[in-house]
Amino acid sequence: MDRTAAGWINGFIGVVIFSGSLPATRVAVMQFDPVFLTVARAAIAGILAVGLLLLFREKRPSRSDVTSLVVVALGVVVGFPLLTALALQHVTSAHSIVFIGLLPLATAIFGVIRGGERPKPAFWLFSILGSGLVAGFALAQGLTASPLGDALMLAAVIVCGLGYAEGARLSRRLGGWQVISWALVLSLPPMIVTAFATMPENFSGIEAPALAGLAYVSLFSMLIGFVFWYRGLAQGGIASVGQLQLLQPFLGLALAATLLRESVSWAMFAVTVAVILCVAGARKFAR
Repeated sequence: MDRTAAGWINGFIGVVIFSGSLPATRVAVMQFDPVFLTVARAAIAGILAVGLLLLFREKRPSRSDVTSLVVVALGVVVGFPLLTALALQHVTSAHSIVFIGLLPLATAIFGVIRGGERPKPAFWLFSILGSGLVAGFALAQGLTASPLGDALMLAAVIVCGLGYAEGARLSRRLGGWQVISWALVLSLPPMIVTAFATMPENFSGIEAPALAGLAYVSLFSMLIGFVFWYRGLAQGGIASVGQLQLLQPFLGLALAATLLRESVSWAMFAVTVAVILCVAGARKFAR
């Protein structure tokens, strides 16, 4: 199997895992404080990352990698989880999932800035078209839903795109699971302290769905998904494989409808299908 095909397979697995993140966050944030949820998921994943790094006796990153790891940590360990958790207090996961369609464009832009990639002009046409469809839907719905929730989701998309691109660049040298593991370890001390400071007085009133949501975002969204995602971006190209994120709203909407019984309008479905059609065009001209 060639490197590009392997990148798309790994990237797709990562997207499937990430598609459950917003529904799981929506369930968890109904009973957990957003700040606690953010730091708890990072702390749990960080402890697991320490175990993995010790088990495989991974060499420490060089000093020149520390700044990039801080960017990754701020983007995907703290920024995206916190901003989405705050947003999901104001909007449904079905509504917020559509914003994930903007991630490929954000990732591609930062891939050019930080990764040195140069997609063809036609790539930007398809990428902007897909993102424009998502933005148009958000504008049509957001004014009557929650402008604050939408603003938080847009901010989450920007910091996440930066974290994805920076992590993919590092993965070419350190490896996919190593990058997210070191970023989690770097974040671990303040995450543990803040988790203890913001944790509920007791967990007896926390229901099983909220605990399951916390477990999912800690194990899968914060660690396992990135193992495949960063590897895929490094193998197949940040801009190219990043377009797979256009599939995430479709998968996420299906989960929101089936598991959370949230309403998925025809407009949401139509926008999702339209942006999926942009994946093939963008991929063709990514390099």
